[in-house]
Amino acid sequence: MSPLEPPRARRVAIIGGARVPFARSDGPYATASNQEMLTAALDGLAERHGLTEPGAVGEFVAGAVLKHSRDFNLARETVLGSALDPRTPAYDVQQACGTGLQAVIAAANKIALGQTESAVAGGADTASDAPLGVNDRLRRILLEARRAKSLGGRAKALAKIRPAHLVPDIPRNAEPRTGLSMGEHAAVTARAWGITREAQDELAATSHRRLAAAYERGFFQDLVVPFRGLARDQNLRPGSTVEKLATLKPVFGLDAPGATMTAGNSTPLTDGAATVLLASEEWAEARGLEPLAYLTAYETAAVDFVGGDVAGGEDGLLMAPAHAVPRMLERAGLGIEDFDLVEIHEAFASQVLATLAAWEKRGLAPVDRARLNAAGSSLATGHPFAATGARIVATLARLLAEREGPGRGLISVCAAGGQGVTAVLERT
Repeated sequence: MSPLEPPRARRVAIIGGARVPFARSDGPYATASNQEMLTAALDGLAERHGLTEPGAVGEFVAGAVLKHSRDFNLARETVLGSALDPRTPAYDVQQACGTGLQAVIAAANKIALGQTESAVAGGADTASDAPLGVNDRLRRILLEARRAKSLGGRAKALAKIRPAHLVPDIPRNAEPRTGLSMGEHAAVTARAWGITREAQDELAATSHRRLAAAYERGFFQDLVVPFRGLARDQNLRPGSTVEKLATLKPVFGLDAPGATMTAGNSTPLTDGAATVLLASEEWAEARGLEPLAYLTAYETAAVDFVGGDVAGGEDGLLMAPAHAVPRMLERAGLGIEDFDLVEIHEAFASQVLATLAAWEKRGLAPVDRARLNAAGSSLATGHPFAATGARIVATLARLLAEREGPGRGLISVCAAGGQGVTAVLERT
């Protein structure tokens, strides 16, 4: 190959995954940091796949959405506290709820280009240990005091501090451009697409039922690492039914009649971490590891949720996958009917249903509900923002591997800021 010729892309294998059970915020993981949870997941992956010897992993890519200043180098600090070789390079990525899948894509690109043979990708988030910022008015006063040239100047600046300045800035689940929470944005989209309460509750109940069944048949035995007394996702409600969910009061969209979104058909604030091991086929073969599936395509998109067609549903905050998936499938020469399994991140039941409706509007075939989130998804597991993408990749790869013969799976993840990350997994 000439030095000027681009390298030929290699297939990227998904070898396995490991995550801690997800927990509701302010629960079992209330005092666990992002680093502690991510280290537990990474150690579980390392133990199961023999990754503890020097040079076993080429790189670790991970991130978190709610990060303390101490987490500025989260991925690298996690490696240093884990069973991995401390010489393993690591770096952080962040794209809101798409972080985990973007970490997988970043790792896969280097493997595909021959820049590394193996990599681990993942993410962690704790809503319990969210960082508290200094009140902005207090921050400005403190900076003014720091810039003062004399003791008197510093004292004069500090004398401006008032009791109200001591109130911390608490992170809000709201878009800076609109001031609306993700749930309120989703409620607008639900109205635009005519998503009913009954359909949302049915989707939520199905998610819990399928996750419970997956645990019962041992599906997560190689994917979930017990942590702080939990062996299963704490949010799981095996007895969830449409009838029980129907008794809950709406919590989003209360500014208009006919609100449909409740705590039962929306994901709760969650703590957790997840990791995925990716490699070249040669690396896997040399270690006697059979790939679960291969990552073969991916696409990102964004919508104008501030000035676009929000009322009409086209540019709702969480609707970017409705644009990314048709574009990705056209490029790959595929249709929905070519997929055996479809995984859509369940930020809200209404958002999943709106995405399905939008795909059909764009000419894609309807998704067979039996193939949708076959082992449950975020409504049942919970949603630690940066961990969800890695959880879905590992889950879908395992689902494909347990089928007889070849298979293909689609991943769709919506994210704050009007973004979406999507991917295709295949087993040959």
